[in-house]
Amino acid sequence: MGNKKKAASQLIRLVSSAGTGFFYVKKKNPKNPVKLEFRKYDPRVNRHVLFTEAKMK
Repeated sequence: MGNKKKAASQLIRLVSSAGTGFFYVKKKNPKNPVKLEFRKYDPRVNRHVLFTEAKMK
């Protein structure tokens, strides 16, 4: 049987727009040029806020 490589995925950081410094880490397909934005829970402000994509440091 042939060896198949997994598609290379990129780790990105989803940073809270509330300015708390809280973040989530998510995998992303690097061929997709669109910046990811999710509405997720930020425990530091006890509410759902917008999380935007940023590069891993």
